[in-house]
Amino acid sequence: MAAPTFEARLRSVDRIADSLHLARRSAELDASPEFPRREFRALAEAGLLGLRIPIKLGGAGLGMNETGRILHRLAYLGGTTFAKLSLQPEFCSILAEQGSTMLRDRYFVPLMRGERLIGNHITEPAAGSDVAALEARAEPTDDGYLITGTKSEAAFALDAEAAIVYARVDGSTGAALTAFVVPQDSPGIRREVVPDLGERWMRRGRVSYDKVPVPSDHRIGEEGRAFDYLKDELVRERALLATIYLGVGRASWEEVVRHVGERAAFGRPLADQQAIAFPLAEDGARLRAAELYVDEVLRRLDTEPARAGADAALAKWLAVATALPVIDHAIQFHGGKGYSKALPHEQRWRDVRSGAIAHGPSEIMLRIAARELWPRGPRAAPAPSSPPTAEGRRRRARGRGRRPRASSTHRG
Repeated sequence: MAAPTFEARLRSVDRIADSLHLARRSAELDASPEFPRREFRALAEAGLLGLRIPIKLGGAGLGMNETGRILHRLAYLGGTTFAKLSLQPEFCSILAEQGSTMLRDRYFVPLMRGERLIGNHITEPAAGSDVAALEARAEPTDDGYLITGTKSEAAFALDAEAAIVYARVDGSTGAALTAFVVPQDSPGIRREVVPDLGERWMRRGRVSYDKVPVPSDHRIGEEGRAFDYLKDELVRERALLATIYLGVGRASWEEVVRHVGERAAFGRPLADQQAIAFPLAEDGARLRAAELYVDEVLRRLDTEPARAGADAALAKWLAVATALPVIDHAIQFHGGKGYSKALPHEQRWRDVRSGAIAHGPSEIMLRIAARELWPRGPRAAPAPSSPPTAEGRRRRARGRGRRPRASSTHRG
């Protein structure tokens, strides 16, 4: 049986959103956080998990641009919740690309079927973007490793059956990290949820490892190479997250435009009042411009991915910086109802707000982009000249009356 085409997968998004009531479920998961396992399996059955993952690894094998279009639609219809649910295999692509056949079969293949959830444990209480400051250790033993350390802001802290854990082996420093697949029912693991402002269904929290035994065959790739493996994954996921945030922003913008067109105040339609109409017109332009930019970045990732890291970072920064004010206007122009849970805008704002922090904070995204502007670093300022001596002043004065000598550049 032939695999579904991109167009068929895109059409299936509307059908899934309607049959599973994704918009309503997103609000329910915000009120009563839990991992949506039924919807996870349904997305897998519909071919909406692992959209970019190669077919040989169980994915759809779509390009970045096609994947982005589907995620945008999912976010538009169901919020960040189900678009990010669809993206879970991408967050674990290091396992698919660098893991052994045994690891892929035991962990990644069930993930692709929506049967097993894999977490990512990188961030620590004292280290996030600063990879060199990560402290978790993996002590070699005769048959594997003992992992000790604490990971924070870990998504699915209570729900993941296994996690990809990044740690240092033999006192390695800098970016020399090693990745391991660690079953979360292993002895020595303590897990707790730390409630978040938004995206509450992820139940982020803290996971502590106290000499947790990990077999040597659960190491992903070579020792000290994990961050090298992770770099490409980070670039891809940032660009795909950007299209998710813009999909949510577009949903709020279209809803508030419709509301303003129907509502009247002080005997006049809201649409006739410049204080409301003009900001919404600007929001529409900024939203469309951001969508076009992100679309171009996704296309570039399809054709020259090695040169698109800064573009992907800017895409994520731009998407969050665009979507948040758009959603804020939707809250504001719906009045008190917009601020309440009667409408989805306040949850959308809280969910998108995580995008300025998770997967690389906005400040780091701009830092990555700035480095692209000056690949060798900013030029050093010229050294200040020494104060002229009396003899130097006399020589310059004598030379002012002379004609310049002819040269190929002199124009007379």
